[in-house]
Amino acid sequence: MKALSVRQPWAWAIIYALKNVENRGWPINYRGDILIHAAKTCTKKEYQLAREFCQGMGVVIPELISLRRGQVIGIVTIVDCKFSQVASGWGMAGQYHWHLENPREIIPIPYIGRLGIFEVPDDLVMEVAA
Repeated sequence: MKALSVRQPWAWAIIYALKNVENRGWPINYRGDILIHAAKTCTKKEYQLAREFCQGMGVVIPELISLRRGQVIGIVTIVDCKFSQVASGWGMAGQYHWHLENPREIIPIPYIGRLGIFEVPDDLVMEVAA
């Protein structure tokens, strides 16, 4: 199954706080389900900036130490992708907005993430998503 690494706390927000846009500098033609992998790396500064942004969106995120990292934490459906020069909601200006729906939590799967879209073996995912 296709997967995308997302730094925390953004990965958490996609699965648990209805973050319905993923901002990327590149478009995606794929439509359908994709695993959300919580990247292993997150600095305190990145976390603090994200926390402030999320608070502005009315979302209180967990403390950095309690966020899962280096694991696949959920599945979401990519339904569209559009470039936008305007910021709105979760979308940042000058980025491709990957529009997301139907976030689902799964039993976390320890996994090494990669840049871009990558594959996670289906048998590994089916064990925990069932």
